[in-house]
Amino acid sequence: MTGSEQEPMDSGLAWDDEQDFADADRGFVARLDPDVVRDADGRVVWDADAYAFLDDECPPTAHPSLWRQSRLVARQGLYEVVPGIHQVRGLDLSNITFVEGERGVVVIDPLISAEVAAAALALYREHRGERPVTGVIYTHSHIDHFGGVRGVVDPAEVAAGRVPVIAPTGFLEHAAGENVVTGTAMARRAAYMYGAALPKGPAGQIGCGLGQTTSTGSVGLIAPTVHITATGQEETVDGVRIVFQLTPGTEAPAEMNFHFPDLRVLCAAENACHTLHNVLTLRGALVRDPSAWARYLTETIRLFAMDTDVVFGSHHWPTWGQDRVVRFLEEQRDAYAYLHDQSVRLINIGHTAAEIAEQLRFPPALERAWHTRGYYGSLSHNAKAVYQRYMGWFDGNPAHLWQHPPAEAAGRYVEFMGGADTVVAKARRSYEAGDLRWVAEVLSHVLFAEPGHGEARALQADTFERLGQGAECGPWRNFYLMGAAELRGGILGTPTRRAPDILAALTTEQIFRSLAVRVNGPRAAAAGRLLLRWEFIDSGEVWTLLLSNGALTATPGDAPRGERPAAELRLARTTLDTVVAGASTFADEIAGGTVVLDGDVQALITFGSLLDAPDPDFAIVTP
Repeated sequence: MTGSEQEPMDSGLAWDDEQDFADADRGFVARLDPDVVRDADGRVVWDADAYAFLDDECPPTAHPSLWRQSRLVARQGLYEVVPGIHQVRGLDLSNITFVEGERGVVVIDPLISAEVAAAALALYREHRGERPVTGVIYTHSHIDHFGGVRGVVDPAEVAAGRVPVIAPTGFLEHAAGENVVTGTAMARRAAYMYGAALPKGPAGQIGCGLGQTTSTGSVGLIAPTVHITATGQEETVDGVRIVFQLTPGTEAPAEMNFHFPDLRVLCAAENACHTLHNVLTLRGALVRDPSAWARYLTETIRLFAMDTDVVFGSHHWPTWGQDRVVRFLEEQRDAYAYLHDQSVRLINIGHTAAEIAEQLRFPPALERAWHTRGYYGSLSHNAKAVYQRYMGWFDGNPAHLWQHPPAEAAGRYVEFMGGADTVVAKARRSYEAGDLRWVAEVLSHVLFAEPGHGEARALQADTFERLGQGAECGPWRNFYLMGAAELRGGILGTPTRRAPDILAALTTEQIFRSLAVRVNGPRAAAAGRLLLRWEFIDSGEVWTLLLSNGALTATPGDAPRGERPAAELRLARTTLDTVVAGASTFADEIAGGTVVLDGDVQALITFGSLLDAPDPDFAIVTP
């Protein structure tokens, strides 16, 4: 982003090219009207009608390119991709796809929430008949591709073997485990990234480039019953032949593309979208590998392109015509390859992450392609992610080895610059000159030194607002506008709801790992050595927890060397899940008889007292 309030536009963009709009409208069957979905308590969990303002011309409060993307993504309803395949788009962050078989319909990616998935299925059935769901496919391990599964299928049907649930190998581990260790922080930052709590409007939340925002209904997970373990694996579901391609480590740790050879249709999951994607999502995650991403797209082209007339994905709209399919996949491939290779080239001649991000630009053909614009993953933060993947946080400058943390550094900066009032006065002159990036940086020091400085808060909020309204990247806009909103009105928190199914899908080792990162190390170290034996009556598992030197270690089986535990617990794994979810306590479960404890009750009480509760509403733009 430049120092001015709006990112520069490439003069070569084809504003008169209406192909994306034609594709986004192609095959339209019907809208959900009104497009407002509520949960059982009447709470709104999705409101696409709130984006009706996008039908108007782009205002000065939005980047024209992001406005264009949001107009496309906000289109909602049931669409025919080809005879036998329909999608409902615009009912969540992602798409849900229905593939008609001999007896019923196979569902691909049942959205985030059960309520919106059920609404999508009802819309499909209204126009295509009361077809039963005969299969479910999860393309990958992110929650917007499985969370609504209970809205389309009864778990009892799956358990009885009547409805297969298909997913790539490693799906359950990654779907359940991605947010275990830092789930609270990821959820808090996701509130900034998707801006679900922001008001919708020309000056507010207009979308996030990948979809409009996230639904906020009931999240669930039904474990897969069929695992795709190799590229080329073929499965027939309700008479529909499907050939799979595993693409691990691309957009998700467990992901797959697949081809319908009898229909000449390719599902590219989230590996090829109508935007540049994230190498490192701003909500936080492990850095993805854009080089592997590019290689898998090359394999996709080799395996399927010559037998494909249309490609659709888990987001956005399809692309029709073999030549256009190939060009789309090749340009997507080239974008990730170029991003990776040129970032590494610049690393190897001594540039830091910030320097690479400032100078890296796509070549003209990719710069002009609408589907490689940075609506969701920007070239700027993706280049920094490549640096992080290979080089880590340290840029090699010893001045950066041992810096003060933000609040302590801020006080020193502000003192050196003449005090908070002086800094704010200078920042206001920079604001009026349009150097918004600098204003944001220096005012951040003021706010971390003096969080209650009213003039600094107001000016920083104005700065964030202008930066956000000028951003082409949807998540950048949402981050800036959320920062402005919280500076003005206090913490908005996150609308994310707990997902009991996901907790239940964790292995016992993952559950104990989630507890290990909640141990207050200094207090636990002072408490000394503590050994607990856990016997789970439903699974037959036995685990030993050792608290030693402030670190919690979980090992299967009894304690080594025959060490006697301070307490032994007999309980169901579901009881442990309930306590970890915060819906109960060990004391309550012991009193209710669901936990049987032999030994020192105080040992368990001590253990519980050493676990810190995560803060889902921690401050971001202030200390």
